[in-house]
Amino acid sequence: MNTSPCEMSPMERAAAIAKGERVDRMPCNPNIANGTARILGCKISEFNTDAKTLAASQVASYRRFGYDSVRIFTDLFTWCEGMGAKVNFPEDDTADLLEPAISDIKDVGKLRPVDPYKDGRLPVHVDAMKYLIDEIGQEVGCGGGVVGPFTNAFFLIGVDKMLKMIRKDPEGVHALCRVSLETSKNWAQAVIDCGLTPTISEPMSSCTVVSPKVFREFSKPYLAELCQFMIDRGKPVTMHICGQTNKIWTDLADMGIAAMSIDNVASITECKQLIGDRCKVLGNVDPGSVMYSGTPELIRLKVLEGLAEGYDSPKGYMAMSGCSLPVETSLDNIQAFMDTVTEVGYPVVPEKIHAMIEDARAKVAAQQ
Repeated sequence: MNTSPCEMSPMERAAAIAKGERVDRMPCNPNIANGTARILGCKISEFNTDAKTLAASQVASYRRFGYDSVRIFTDLFTWCEGMGAKVNFPEDDTADLLEPAISDIKDVGKLRPVDPYKDGRLPVHVDAMKYLIDEIGQEVGCGGGVVGPFTNAFFLIGVDKMLKMIRKDPEGVHALCRVSLETSKNWAQAVIDCGLTPTISEPMSSCTVVSPKVFREFSKPYLAELCQFMIDRGKPVTMHICGQTNKIWTDLADMGIAAMSIDNVASITECKQLIGDRCKVLGNVDPGSVMYSGTPELIRLKVLEGLAEGYDSPKGYMAMSGCSLPVETSLDNIQAFMDTVTEVGYPVVPEKIHAMIEDARAKVAAQQ
């Protein structure tokens, strides 16, 4: 049973907001990720082999908190693993890359795009998406995560080698990105065929990792093609890129994205002003120092500040954490996030939220 105090289902809320009607609160998503295992009471390693457990953890977390979007996504390496990379699977933590798919670019011709129904853990994710949509697809928007072509290309040959190739072997980089794009497309189509919406994560395209010039040469062409692939199939594109992304926001908006999820180092105000008239802005409470390490009072303050910045963004705003929450994030802290958004209500009243911010700042200061 949903223990959240919210009065509407996410789909009811979204439909009412689209009509300009008053609703219980603004849409939000704390982005719990693999922490859903703590809510269901299972080990994260079970996500890699048991589709029902993977889906059930997402359902349990949604029922517990009542947030506005749910996604099947476990780690960044599901797709490169399907192409031949080796992945390390801790018993109760998130998977990590152990060995790239190839060690030399001369072997790029041996790489093949994934078959979502046969390769690696992808069939587990396909079945999990089916369970998810059957269980809660009538209440809340359900998505399937996909790593973008540029990021997946890094994992096919290794991060250090890829960074060197960007300078010394641009054609090799393009070859990796092209085969990686086909994997992304194949997976996006599988997500769509299951009745869900693909969401894109492209962390290696961050301005914190590569320059905007490198992004435009090596990532943008393939990312734009993936976005168009989804748009052509009637699916809106939600994009998340970690770190600072302000110098490429207009490039991303040009791809026709419907929503831009920004990290905590980026500015909601700047994003709203630059591309808020073209896509929804999502973000960006710090997942580490605030959501994981902070008190409920600090979380309340940071959520309020984000809402005050983003509520009037022309294409809409969703309160989120800046990236996936650490696995051991306190459930009380997540509840503080949800309670704050509910307390603000919708439509947002500026005078009310600014008074709430002053009150929250006083309480945080008193704790220090």
